[in-house]
Amino acid sequence: MTQISLVVSDVDGTLLTKDKTLTNRARSAVQRLHKAGIGFTITSSRPAIGMRFLIEPLALWLPVGPFNGSSIVDPEMNPVEQHLIPASAAERALQILREFGADIWLFTYDKWLIDNPSGKYVAHEQHTIRSDPTIVTDFSPYLSSACKIVGASADAAGLEACEKAMQEALGSEATAVRSQTYYLDITPPGFNKGTFVQAMAKRLGIATGAVATIGDMQNDLAMFAVSGVSIAMGNATDSVKDQATHVTASNEQDGFAEAMEMILKRNGVG
Repeated sequence: MTQISLVVSDVDGTLLTKDKTLTNRARSAVQRLHKAGIGFTITSSRPAIGMRFLIEPLALWLPVGPFNGSSIVDPEMNPVEQHLIPASAAERALQILREFGADIWLFTYDKWLIDNPSGKYVAHEQHTIRSDPTIVTDFSPYLSSACKIVGASADAAGLEACEKAMQEALGSEATAVRSQTYYLDITPPGFNKGTFVQAMAKRLGIATGAVATIGDMQNDLAMFAVSGVSIAMGNATDSVKDQATHVTASNEQDGFAEAMEMILKRNGVG
């Protein structure tokens, strides 16, 4: 049985509780990974600015993967790798989101741009990423610098249909996948949480078989596919659980910490 040398974790719905809290047990579990010599980092649909608050409490020393792993940023928030959505794909994505009635958010490396400040999930996102949006009337000037575009909608079934339409329309021009039932993320082509896992394994000089990944949503399946051990949260859908090697408790029941304790035990620690 291969020893785990690196753990890569999703953030929302996995590492954090529903109210975006890092529990003491989760923090302690990561500290135990560090002490055991197991690397730990995070990847998320969040922008880099929305991951910054986790760097210090988790003592992260490896780069993190914002925008579903399509960018790589060091713990000081300096870009290591940055990729953009092709402007033509960004423009088409906006058209499709409008057709499905979703609110549109556009993220550049350091800005969150919106055109509807009354959108249902704006306040939620402010709380989540601990940053305020910039309100614009036209996204056109920013299409060539988009790291991520989000369609936000309370219509979960409609957003699922939008995801399929987006994937068909964009093909290999961009990646479109839901990070929540209410968020559809469009990110640069050829990069996802799986390519981030591969980049971190290469950085550490280890095989991806020595990597454990943990998550709860469709956008986490790309990293499940390339890691030796994959863990689905108890709050994940059955379709996500079915593609994981293990299932832990929910994020409201310290399922992340439980999974880390399982990894430590698997490695013969504690």
